[in-house]
Amino acid sequence: MSRSFPMPQAFVSPDRIRSLFTEAMSQMYRAEVPQYGTLIELVADVNAGCLENDPDLRERLAQAGELERIDVERHGAIRLGTADELFTIRRLFAVMGMQPVGYYDLSVAGVPVHSTSFRPIDEAALNVNPFRVFTSLLRLELIEDEGLRGEAEAILAKRRIYTPRAVALIERHEQNGGLTEAEATEFVAGALETFRWHGEATVSAETYKRLHDAHRLIADVVSFKGPHINHLTPRTLDIDAVQARMPERGITPKAVIEGPPRRHCDILLRQTSFKALEETIAFSGDDGAIQGTHTARFGEIEQRGVALTAKGRALYDRLLASVRGEVQVGAGGVKAGAYDDELAARFKALPDSWDELRRADLAFFRYAATPAGIAAAAGSMLPGDPEALIAKGYLAFTPIVYEDFLPVSAAGIFQSNLGTDQQQNYATRSNRDAFEAALGATVQDELALYAERQAASLESALAALDLAGLPLKTVA
Repeated sequence: MSRSFPMPQAFVSPDRIRSLFTEAMSQMYRAEVPQYGTLIELVADVNAGCLENDPDLRERLAQAGELERIDVERHGAIRLGTADELFTIRRLFAVMGMQPVGYYDLSVAGVPVHSTSFRPIDEAALNVNPFRVFTSLLRLELIEDEGLRGEAEAILAKRRIYTPRAVALIERHEQNGGLTEAEATEFVAGALETFRWHGEATVSAETYKRLHDAHRLIADVVSFKGPHINHLTPRTLDIDAVQARMPERGITPKAVIEGPPRRHCDILLRQTSFKALEETIAFSGDDGAIQGTHTARFGEIEQRGVALTAKGRALYDRLLASVRGEVQVGAGGVKAGAYDDELAARFKALPDSWDELRRADLAFFRYAATPAGIAAAAGSMLPGDPEALIAKGYLAFTPIVYEDFLPVSAAGIFQSNLGTDQQQNYATRSNRDAFEAALGATVQDELALYAERQAASLESALAALDLAGLPLKTVA
């Protein structure tokens, strides 16, 4: 007599879990920060107008697989306090198919953290859901007051920011190689608790003030039960329009848009945000809770352009530094308009056409064989180098979207939404080795990832034209 055994339940994909998490995070943050919901509505209106008025843009986004995911939140940000917290967050994001990419030292811009971005790296996974989380670790060694530093360490050592069930499901994923649909749903619910806002501080008002006086971000990281998501970010197709229209919706934008200026060919990342909310919190005290306020959470908007090569990035960094070194925006500084004008003038040195950017090896592109090229290949009528193929319309190229971050822009957003433009200088600089030791992994090189995608696309395109192994010559 044969016996039947129940079939094992299938695992859901990391992409599915990431999508569940993104939607749950969005719903939670909209409930916690109603003004963020207003921002989402504004961005949707602006995007709809852009697509209606620019058929070429709509077609380009459709061909790149971007059109269906325009309205998906692109990233969030979280700030952690200890190496153990960072180690576990890496394991948590791995369940969702997100890996650490890039190392960002924000201490050089007066913010006592260093960071990475957890995101999907495979092109197919990015097309499903590109959500990423900019994750920062507080650098306690930058607190000059030894007594306060020790007190902050002791406070952080006591907290547990992950639920036992979420940790158990992380371990199950690591042991079994995946989660079932039911487990994934339970995992998302548990993981969400790490990012939830708690209005009760774990410190006294006096301790909070001392942490706040050292740096507002230190108070934000150390004073609460959990790290709480401090912002979410939708993608817009026209960040200047969103910036201009925020006041119409009762939203106060930051003074300037961070990143490059408005261009015909968008590069890297442009970001703006609304001012962080002043929220009521309860401090611990001997005679019960003491009411106070805390400012940390805000809404951000991003507009993404093409990823730049090392050569292009060096030029970008040089141009941006030349502006920021001469034109300061903030308390007592010049108006945003003067900064924007100077930024646009300086960036004329960076080509503003896709072909010029490609020919100069300043940006990354995805290559594809065209129908005309495939037809010509059947008749063995193809020229022998990629540039000639492009000139004849046999090989097409489209920009590869930048999926990562800019440290100066991130610091500018942080400073603005901590309520200060003060630039604090720290003696200690980059410490990537310590960050990766805490992470328990090496962060991936974002430029290498873009180069791999470009090379793979060109190889595939040439194979489609029966030109596999063709020397790449002038195509970067």
